[in-house]
Amino acid sequence: MSPTDDAPPSPVGSGRFEVLARRPVHLDGFAVEDPSLGLVALHSPFDPTPSLTVLDGVVIEMDGKTADEFDVIDAYVAAHGIDLEQSARAMGTSDLDLARMILDPAVSRREVAALLAGTTPAKLARVVAVLRPHELIYALARMRVRATPSIQAHVTNRLDDPLLLAADAATAVAYGFRELETTVPVLDDAPSNALALLVGSQVGRAGALTQCSVEEAIELELGLRGLTTYAETISLYGTETVFRDGDDTPWSKAFLVSAYTSRGIKVRVTSGAGAEVLLGEAERCSMLYLESRCVSLARAIGSQGVQNGGIDGASVAGSVPNGMRALLAENLMVMLRNLESCSGNDTLVSESDIRRTAHTMPVFFAGSDFIFSGFGSVPRYDNMFGPSNFNGEDLDDYLALQRDWGIDGGLRSVGENEVLELRERAARALAAVYGRLGLADFDEAHILEVVHASGSKDLSPRDERLPLAASSAIRERRITAFDVVRALHDTGFEVEARRVLAMVDARRQGDYLQSAAIFDEDMRVLSAVTDPNDDAGPGTGYRPSAKRREELAHSPLARSVEQLLEHQRRDEGCLRVADEVRAELGNSPRDVVIGVSPAFATSLWVATSGLTVAQMLREILAGLEEEGCQGRVVRISHSIDLGVIGLSAARLSGSGIGIGLQAKGTVLIHRRDLNALANLELLSIAPLLVLDSYRQIGHNAGRHAKGMATVPTRNPYTDEAITARYHAATVAMVAIERSAVTDQPPMELRLLDLL
Repeated sequence: MSPTDDAPPSPVGSGRFEVLARRPVHLDGFAVEDPSLGLVALHSPFDPTPSLTVLDGVVIEMDGKTADEFDVIDAYVAAHGIDLEQSARAMGTSDLDLARMILDPAVSRREVAALLAGTTPAKLARVVAVLRPHELIYALARMRVRATPSIQAHVTNRLDDPLLLAADAATAVAYGFRELETTVPVLDDAPSNALALLVGSQVGRAGALTQCSVEEAIELELGLRGLTTYAETISLYGTETVFRDGDDTPWSKAFLVSAYTSRGIKVRVTSGAGAEVLLGEAERCSMLYLESRCVSLARAIGSQGVQNGGIDGASVAGSVPNGMRALLAENLMVMLRNLESCSGNDTLVSESDIRRTAHTMPVFFAGSDFIFSGFGSVPRYDNMFGPSNFNGEDLDDYLALQRDWGIDGGLRSVGENEVLELRERAARALAAVYGRLGLADFDEAHILEVVHASGSKDLSPRDERLPLAASSAIRERRITAFDVVRALHDTGFEVEARRVLAMVDARRQGDYLQSAAIFDEDMRVLSAVTDPNDDAGPGTGYRPSAKRREELAHSPLARSVEQLLEHQRRDEGCLRVADEVRAELGNSPRDVVIGVSPAFATSLWVATSGLTVAQMLREILAGLEEEGCQGRVVRISHSIDLGVIGLSAARLSGSGIGIGLQAKGTVLIHRRDLNALANLELLSIAPLLVLDSYRQIGHNAGRHAKGMATVPTRNPYTDEAITARYHAATVAMVAIERSAVTDQPPMELRLLDLL
């Protein structure tokens, strides 16, 4: 038979594969391993074999190269980055034995770090490559420098709007972020953004560190003026050619680190797998080995820490086999070099929610000095670094993860009213500073918009040159943090003035120049010195305090039983019962009994779908009536099991057909000769049932009573996590049903009406 015009087209491919092709993971890039391009994560055949030769206290050979063959990275690491007192033992110990020491609770963190200080870059890379993913997680937990984990936020917006930056900074600190990083879509806006972040970060709580990530010379200038309190974007690379392309050398980077440190400013460097691959100069080496060179160099130039874990190249590493594992190993190498680990997660590594979460969870479980080197605390569209692995839209998810696992991920829940108050305080404080310093004037309408805005899309159009003009004035007039302090004080923001001044004073004291240093909200320094990680297995290491455990357990999404059942009171009395009499066995072949649960229309009035008990009953009775059957409503009090309720109803029914109906909305059709766990039809997804579902149940029960064929009623299609969404409310309703169970015989309800 030839196909007609009305016939459906013949299938060409697999429908299942068409569905898979639409999944977000198909938007990611995946590459075949290719060492010639550096597209290899852990092991390249061109990685050097670890080696070290020392003569009279001088390295004359390292990782297969003699001193006359060293490039600038080799030369600097050989001169400053290897502890030669430990090198003979470290290089003489097998990779496997060193890996086992990292995991061995009997060997202290301090001992491991001291020994591995004697390894070359190639040796360190090989050691961490031995560790499997679950071993890497435990290694991170043991080897991070600071005991207390923390987290950094990205605070940016597309418009560089100063008041929005200040309000978002105050919001981020309220959530628990202890470092805030901003950047600019327009380079010359940097001074304005830095000032806005500095003021907003000190509203509500003290001690958050801030930086503005821009060109290195401007960033240094902002730091020297006190408008930023740490630096991070001093980039290191694993091959000499990429260094030269950036007009940099290890010596220039060391000088820049020294410039910050000499002025009391915390500083770490940035590297990460994939950078050399992207720039076409990976020299056929694995990403892990090249990053080991960067980490060794970071230690050699005196940095407090390293931001790595892929960073801008994270998706490159993620495109090859074992790439995610290599990114985690990068973080571990930083810790093994006794440096602060700012563990990436600041670049959206995948469009797949599953992949990006899987990428984040190992470091979340293990803890890190900074679990994110940039959680996008603002909406994804306002993140001018590019979307982070987690963004403002993901805050509640992240808080739920903390609660699920009892893990301190650095954040806490914040109420809406508190956030609104802080946003207004921050916006008004910054508006006062800008007005006092003659940088800009903001009207009341703009302040209120910022307070309530989710992001820059919620703001009315304004002169976008304002940040640029303010920034020019800040630079030309050489405005410093002291000018900001004075402006805050003179305009009535004394608390914020004292906090900004305390951040400047901390530079004089220098305590936060220790590795992995942050301030807590009482301005105490937590660092490798004052808060060392002493994890040595179960019962040791960081444990959240009782107060912190309370914060982690709290969720604004959680509801008490009383709150879960508030809506029950709203419809109380929707079904009125004249009296209840002992139910008798029916004698009519058209008699169908509807058995209801113990608390039905006594304590429970609304199903999980939102339908009332009256609405459900009305539809079932109407369906029976349309089939010429008579429905009776009987309360089954001795059980809450729906099968027992339905079977009990069927055994009282003249037709032998019964309907079981729970107050939460689950419904079935039963027959008197079946077992309790058997039934004729069951609608189990109560939250998705609608009025027609119950009417159809009435119709089908009537047809069963008459011995007619039925059109089966089926559960609705859904891909919703029904159990997750409704489980707590269901538990509360079942508890009430259980409390209503008695040994009372089945009682027929005489209904007054069905409202």
